[in-house]
Amino acid sequence: MSNKLEQLRQITTVVADTGDMEAIARLKPVDATTNPSLLLKAAALPQYQQQLNQVKQQAKEDIGIACDTFAVLVGKEILNVIPGKISTEVDARLSFDSQATINRAKRLINIYQAQGINKERVLIKIAATWEGIQAAKQLEKEGIQTNLTLLFSFAQAVACAEAGVFLISPFVGRIYDWYKKAENRDFTAVEDPGVQSVSRIYHYYKQYNYSTIVMGASFRNIGQIEQLAGCDRLTISPDLLEKLAQDNNDLPRILSPEQGTQETQQSLSESQYRWHMNEDAMATEKLAEGIRAFARDQEKLEKLLAV
Repeated sequence: MSNKLEQLRQITTVVADTGDMEAIARLKPVDATTNPSLLLKAAALPQYQQQLNQVKQQAKEDIGIACDTFAVLVGKEILNVIPGKISTEVDARLSFDSQATINRAKRLINIYQAQGINKERVLIKIAATWEGIQAAKQLEKEGIQTNLTLLFSFAQAVACAEAGVFLISPFVGRIYDWYKKAENRDFTAVEDPGVQSVSRIYHYYKQYNYSTIVMGASFRNIGQIEQLAGCDRLTISPDLLEKLAQDNNDLPRILSPEQGTQETQQSLSESQYRWHMNEDAMATEKLAEGIRAFARDQEKLEKLLAV
């Protein structure tokens, strides 16, 4: 019998949640995704020192362009070893400014194109704030595909589907972390709140034929991945990909488009979106926390490039 990673690939597109070239080459994902935290780690790896030194010259003139260029150069290297798309994130500090997000997204695409990379191979990652979702809606209309990240609530998923975004990244592990702490207990994979959240979104999207891809992210254990087998895509860290590759047990399909949902189709106004988020303490806290963490790592990357 094939290992669980090979079985998963038969029903789900596997994405690597890393900038580590060796891991990507070894584990052969279709797509890959980066964020400011992963770029900061990449900056410490030997294989990216040439790119780091290259952008340090730019940093003296414009630190923002230098950071974007480094992100693109890392993305370009990853695209050399994967057949699919790379996700590159907009500065998290722009999460509440739609126009600034649009402008930065276009700059990233322009830098990629200057490096000979077609925009069809790039997903622009944007935090799923109301402003971020509206920016993504406009970008999609202009032919720039987006990946809405830091997604923790059903309201965020509904708004993203209505906006026609290409892909969403609901964060399984961070939802699990919040409820584990809040309820002071652990969860089986089946009852895991993060797993249940993604399953609900997946079934809702399939029931109403939304084209937006659901890509579960931020996993803490193999059980979470197993319970989402069949999801459109899953972005998984190298250590968990290795564990899947070493397990030769059967991996049954859990999610399929035919299962459907009994949810009523929704369309949220800005005020409705904000109210639903206000009522969801977990989503509100984890979204804010995620934006802050990415912003701090962006600042660390800027300091590194400015040396």
